[in-house]
Amino acid sequence: VQLQASGGGLVQAGGSLRLSCAGSGFTLGNFAFAWFRQAPGKEREGVAYSSGGGRTTIVYSDSVKGRFSISRDDDGNTAYLQMNNLKPEDTAEYYCAADPRPPRYNLGNPYEYDYWGQGTLVTVSS
Repeated sequence: VQLQASGGGLVQAGGSLRLSCAGSGFTLGNFAFAWFRQAPGKEREGVAYSSGGGRTTIVYSDSVKGRFSISRDDDGNTAYLQMNNLKPEDTAEYYCAADPRPPRYNLGNPYEYDYWGQGTLVTVSS
């Protein structure tokens, strides 16, 4: 099982980016999937979650609700995070994560996800 994240970069406040996470070695649609981020000196936090197994449950953290959108392309075995109206406080390393079991509640904690992509850095300038 491998996840490959991409799409990070430098953007001005108010701009947009779309992150991608390509899965290989497993069927992403059958897995619970989430995007996490980690800013320097801070704990890793979940920002968006999408359930798998044919059920569609989507959860966003309060800090990104209304600005970020998680989606999947099951045929392409890829998931996305569309980020609009970016703010300097969104600056962080972003990680995608997947697990065959859903988290206990909401976005879940990092330890509930067994598979991780490498981080992709998002920097938002003011």
